[in-house]
Amino acid sequence: MSHAVQFQQMLDGKEPILALAPMQDVTDLPFWKLMADYGGADVYYTEYFRVHPTSNLEKPILESITKNPTGKPAIAQMIGNDIPSLVRTVKQLQQYPVVAIDLNLGCPAPIVYRKCAGGGLLREPKRVDAILGALRDAISIKFTVKTRIGFDSPAVFDELLPIFAKHSIDLLTVHGRTVKEMYRTEVHYEYIARAAQTVPCPVLANGNVYSAKKAEEVLQLTHARGLMIGRGVIRNPWLFHQIRQHRRGEPLFIPKGHDVLKYLRDLYETVRPPEIREAAHVQKMKKYVNYIGLGVEPTGQFLHQIRRVSTEAEFFKICEEYLSHDRSMPLEPFSLGLKDTDVMAGEHL
Repeated sequence: MSHAVQFQQMLDGKEPILALAPMQDVTDLPFWKLMADYGGADVYYTEYFRVHPTSNLEKPILESITKNPTGKPAIAQMIGNDIPSLVRTVKQLQQYPVVAIDLNLGCPAPIVYRKCAGGGLLREPKRVDAILGALRDAISIKFTVKTRIGFDSPAVFDELLPIFAKHSIDLLTVHGRTVKEMYRTEVHYEYIARAAQTVPCPVLANGNVYSAKKAEEVLQLTHARGLMIGRGVIRNPWLFHQIRQHRRGEPLFIPKGHDVLKYLRDLYETVRPPEIREAAHVQKMKKYVNYIGLGVEPTGQFLHQIRRVSTEAEFFKICEEYLSHDRSMPLEPFSLGLKDTDVMAGEHL
């Protein structure tokens, strides 16, 4: 079965679509492979291709498409605001095996929104309208959009929804926070529910899905067609599998300390680029452990110690101290400890 047929069946089906969120410098080709090994998503979004008048398709991101190891459909995400450049890029991307092209209207990183790209475009609904119209005309495959509910206020969301409906997009993902809220607040799921009720296409709910129970609550609350998950599945790579188990009424697999330690070893090896210096790769691992650490222990000591290591031996010595045991580890963020916002530094989730 082709990926395009697979994706159409997901859109037409009844089971929730489970998507891996695009996260810049995190959800790359090696990480896709690892997620697939742990149960995996139904559909994978690439990191965003930066689009501007002199842009080219970034080869490392393109490899996620051409070497897609997951057996599942891939969607190429773009970020930018220059219409001729965006049109040129979608024509290029449609030559590759993607089932859809996604426009990023949600990235909250200041370096992005200050250039009026990503979430910055939500300040200009008329510009969004023009971009979507041009892209819909240029895209012959599925066209999807990932958005937040506004820039500094959700008041604009009621203006955005008719624009999304007008251009016949095929799937809308809504992160239920404004750009300015970053990841600091609770998710406003009522806006995702409003989108699901309003737009004619399926809607994915995005934001703070950290367990199978929470996933079910969000689906019930929003009536969304599925879920897009980023941080939650870095922390707990079994999360997609657990969500499916929960929906089938099966007992959930709950990892133990040794399972989490193995995941960290798998992650270390899988995402290590060839010929990278040890110290540089340890630094790269800290980006992932920022999320994982939130479910390892509640005081922040694990993260505190990991952030100070510089060698592989030091890294795994600390991991073993905290994870060489057979106690169950739900890997949910500790309510009395650190929050995701304590480790976020402009990550694009």
